[in-house]
Amino acid sequence: MRLRLREPLLYRWLRLKRALDRRPRPAEALGTPVIKRILAISCTALGDTLLSTPGLRALRQSYPHAHITLLIHPALQGLFAGLAEVDELIPYDGKWRGFGRVARQLKDYDLAAIFHGNEPQATPLAYLSGARYIFKLPNNNRWNFLLSNREPVVGWDDLGHGIEQRLAVARLAGAQGDFSPRMTVPLSPAGDLALADALAERGWQAATIVALQPGASTMSRRWPRSRFIAAAVALSRKYPELRFVVTGSPAEAALCQEVAAGIEAAAPLAGGVRAWASAGQLPLIALPALLKRASLLVTGDTGPMHLAVTVDTPVVALFAVSDPARSGPGYDPEKHLVIRKWRTCDPCQSKNCPYAEPLCMDNISVDEVIAAVDTILSRKSA
Repeated sequence: MRLRLREPLLYRWLRLKRALDRRPRPAEALGTPVIKRILAISCTALGDTLLSTPGLRALRQSYPHAHITLLIHPALQGLFAGLAEVDELIPYDGKWRGFGRVARQLKDYDLAAIFHGNEPQATPLAYLSGARYIFKLPNNNRWNFLLSNREPVVGWDDLGHGIEQRLAVARLAGAQGDFSPRMTVPLSPAGDLALADALAERGWQAATIVALQPGASTMSRRWPRSRFIAAAVALSRKYPELRFVVTGSPAEAALCQEVAAGIEAAAPLAGGVRAWASAGQLPLIALPALLKRASLLVTGDTGPMHLAVTVDTPVVALFAVSDPARSGPGYDPEKHLVIRKWRTCDPCQSKNCPYAEPLCMDNISVDEVIAAVDTILSRKSA
């Protein structure tokens, strides 16, 4: 009952509070040193946060002397520690639990830029931070009345790629100029050492590594595990020198181990390891170094896909439910290969997909993926 009452009570209170808020909000203050404290919100998944880094860089370039705080998911705080674009990280998982704590922690901000956050928490938090200027795209939800950009009303379909959406928010917030779409992530010496030890343990110091990412945030974005195994086995016969690392979060460890075991069983390597499931074995801070070390990554629409793009590793990106024009590799199109199929269910259930191995992703054949990997490997050997 308390959870059901929380949102409507907050909504009514903030409606009244905003109606009584007479603080001046001159547009000419944007982009000037008048803005001294900025709150940036991007507190969802890995890929979403990477997509926000060009927007953060745009804010930093336009407000070089401002104090910029980033609200970030707690699981990503270690990975993004030392991010040059911000001065402070505050962990928040975007849920009601912790909402009050974070609201009390956020004080005296001048401007808030919501790059990606869950509602009904993100926009109220931005307002409760004290920010007079609050910018968010899309702006078509019921918390629109708190935003500085209430009009025109814009939805996701109007915004293009996720990077462009973040840059559009930054421009609304006063960022001026042409900004690079390139994403950034701090590289961790501790992560480098952890990876070096893991590779030495397996005798992979000089190996040609192909990374496989079978997991995804929703079932609908997963290519069937049997297809990952079949593709890796066929590639190992064509390229006996290949080694496969199966990446994923600790929650995906069982899936990754199943894929690695399937590859090992069908394509054993005499006296060595052909496939290794790194999920749950390597810390997240080592993932940038691992993907940078790999020759390529085969993946669905995932955070590791964006991380591979960030560290300049080619990807074979597999899409059906999601749209690569919105969430695919955001730049260097000549480096990456996207395979896209049609949605087979109407309407698409997306996050509620009932299939353990989605029909639409199953339309991507093993031969198509092998051909894409061939193309990337041949570029590297040329």
